[in-house]
Amino acid sequence: MRAITAKWFETAVRYERQSEDGMQKKVTETYVVDAFTFGEAEEVITKEMQGFVSGEFEVKNITPATYGEIFFSDKENDDKWYKAKVTFITMDEKTSKEKRTSTNYLVQASTFNAAVKNVDEVMGTTLSEYVISNISETKIMDVYEHRLQSKATAADDKPEYEAAEEGKKEDK
Repeated sequence: MRAITAKWFETAVRYERQSEDGMQKKVTETYVVDAFTFGEAEEVITKEMQGFVSGEFEVKNITPATYGEIFFSDKENDDKWYKAKVTFITMDEKTSKEKRTSTNYLVQASTFNAAVKNVDEVMGTTLSEYVISNISETKIMDVYEHRLQSKATAADDKPEYEAAEEGKKEDK
């Protein structure tokens, strides 16, 4: 298991897919992307879906995810995504009362029980006392992490405004 913290966006995309009977059918599916802005989220999901879509493609909705961390499984058969609500239990030192704080996570697993196990595997490394308050299967099809550019490409990259300025100078 590996846990990735980032700014995640849930994107709903609508496109035509060939069904089992050979007919074209419009479907709407949800994907999660790692992005800094709504615009970047739309750009990422459009690029990621290009290889899978022929025909009409539309980004129907983009919403910031209610979780900041995703637990990725290394197991090949873990093909579903579960939303887990974990409640952390701490003691308020001033009042000596129990304080509960909830956090949502997205967990990759093959079954409900595997999702619980995966949450326990990651959370077991923390020193905090916690309770899994809720786990539910989502309709998320896949998660796309941010891809860093290679150093060779990144070194040659210039912001658009600098490239435009150089182009103007060369034209003169």
